[in-house]
Amino acid sequence: MRCIAFFVVMKVGIADTTFARFDMGASAIDELKKSASVHIERYTVPGVKDLPVAAKKLIEERGCDIVMALGMPGAAPIDKTCAHEASLGLIQAQLMTNTHIIEVFVHEDEAEDERNLVTLADRRTREHAQNVIKLLLKPRALEKNAGMGKRQGSEDAGPLRL
Repeated sequence: MRCIAFFVVMKVGIADTTFARFDMGASAIDELKKSASVHIERYTVPGVKDLPVAAKKLIEERGCDIVMALGMPGAAPIDKTCAHEASLGLIQAQLMTNTHIIEVFVHEDEAEDERNLVTLADRRTREHAQNVIKLLLKPRALEKNAGMGKRQGSEDAGPLRL
């Protein structure tokens, strides 16, 4: 009897921007490589409104099984509007491709100074990279945390109890 072994390497897309003031893509790639054996495809675009098409291309043209869309919108009202539009586009791309696109946005006004902003961006990106691994390789692992108030990049809010 002959046994043939084979394995499939999952592909993770990283869509990031030049507008970001921190290299979130590098943090995502580092965390993914430390935690799982996955192939990584990176696609860098100018800003957050370019992320939906980048994510869609990573899925349809580069065969990614899941995508992380990384962006750092500014603090101005126009930046918040652009982030909202990008988010709507990412949702539409998910529905069009039936593929998860994990949006990881860090707004520049979420931290009181640049040091804390870097820490937040790195931590949120890495924690979402762990979610990507769970969605890809252990999809039921997230169930144990349902309703637990988990937050990526900051302290967990915790669950509400009756």
